[in-house]
Amino acid sequence: MSPMPPRAPMMGAERPPPPPRPTLIYDGECGLCRALVARLAAWDREHRIALVPFQDEATVARFGIGLPALAAAMHLVLPDGRVAAGADAVPELLRLLPGAKRWWRLVFAVPGVRPLARRVYRWVAERRRCVVRGRPGGGGGDGWGSTH
Repeated sequence: MSPMPPRAPMMGAERPPPPPRPTLIYDGECGLCRALVARLAAWDREHRIALVPFQDEATVARFGIGLPALAAAMHLVLPDGRVAAGADAVPELLRLLPGAKRWWRLVFAVPGVRPLARRVYRWVAERRRCVVRGRPGGGGGDGWGSTH
């Protein structure tokens, strides 16, 4: 498994200090995202991962990640300063979980899985309103779609 690259320095600003524990930044207005984060929270019995919707502007501002990037994909910020986004965050999240869930990260070591996971993640992220609401363009008030 290839290590995550260090985060690029921010232009014209000091790099913010990393969080004291891994922090997952997600879209709190996306029903699919909220459902998956709720599952993650249930698995994270030891509360190893802080869960922060990107709409929490005060908290998210500390990480120096732009809103367009946050709106496009989840971001996992690790205490050592590394950041993984989208499908690249999944094996890191699995590594942090207690018990049997950890072995699932080994799937990402299989050649070809990581690029495929990135494509699937991007496809779902671009269409999540359609995927979770059942039709393109949103509409409906079932609480399962993204508003961005």
